[in-house]
Amino acid sequence: MRMRPTLSWTPDTSLPPGTTDPGPVADVLSSGGVVVLSGAGLSTESGIPDYRGEGGSLSRHTPMTYQEFTSSPRARRRYWARSHLGWRTFGRARPNAGHRAVAAFGRHGLLSGVITQNVDGLHQAAGSDGVVELHGSLERVVCLSCGDFSRRRELARRLEEANAGFAPVAAAINPDGDADLTDEQVGDFHVVPCTVCGGVLKPDVVFFGEAVPPQRVAHCRTLVGAATSLLVLGSSLTVMSGLRFVRQAAQAGTPVVIVNRDPTRGDQHAVTRVALPLGTTLTTVAEHLGLPLDDPATA
Repeated sequence: MRMRPTLSWTPDTSLPPGTTDPGPVADVLSSGGVVVLSGAGLSTESGIPDYRGEGGSLSRHTPMTYQEFTSSPRARRRYWARSHLGWRTFGRARPNAGHRAVAAFGRHGLLSGVITQNVDGLHQAAGSDGVVELHGSLERVVCLSCGDFSRRRELARRLEEANAGFAPVAAAINPDGDADLTDEQVGDFHVVPCTVCGGVLKPDVVFFGEAVPPQRVAHCRTLVGAATSLLVLGSSLTVMSGLRFVRQAAQAGTPVVIVNRDPTRGDQHAVTRVALPLGTTLTTVAEHLGLPLDDPATA
């Protein structure tokens, strides 16, 4: 299944509106065995925008596609200039109450898995273990020629050295770590090659138009297949990479509960959609279940 830059979808107005009662979230979690599927909406309270919510970046920004990145040196220069600037914002982002609540649910044995569509690493930073990064992570870089993996922070250091004084002001930062810059601001930004073979470097994320690795999809399907319920947090489910797991759960009779302020493409498959902010909702649920958000071992 391939991701697309945009997807036409209109909310089904015949469906009931979302509830403002967080009770359904507490109910499914109290039974344990829950798989969480999280999207960009979970990270907005950490200062990372989403794609499709109010003011979402797709209204002004088309993400880089895999085909464009691999075929055009100019596109790669534009991407790395923008991404290098955006990385500074991502590097400063910290987990919010929603991430900490998910970590608390896992720490107390209520979750059987966490699948995230996000590439920001904030679930792990909050203390969640075994997170499946469906679309990869901006923390890693891969060489398209030799397959060598390296740390993004090391690449950032090399790019800083190769582009001394590069400090344009971005119009906005996007969920994929890409900053909005004009061609003039990108200028003659210098892209550095793989230190092993001199090949082209790419962030270890699934670009729009690129396939999610089949083994990763299979692992997620196994998690969802064994779950007692699927809890969707902050995803519009507009792209199939996440929606397929909602459909899988619904077809198997596994309850699906969605927490998202706006309607989603998966609402018809859900028991209910809780139309409330994620941070406060998950904090309220954790308090109801008597779970502290901070791990005493790391506090």
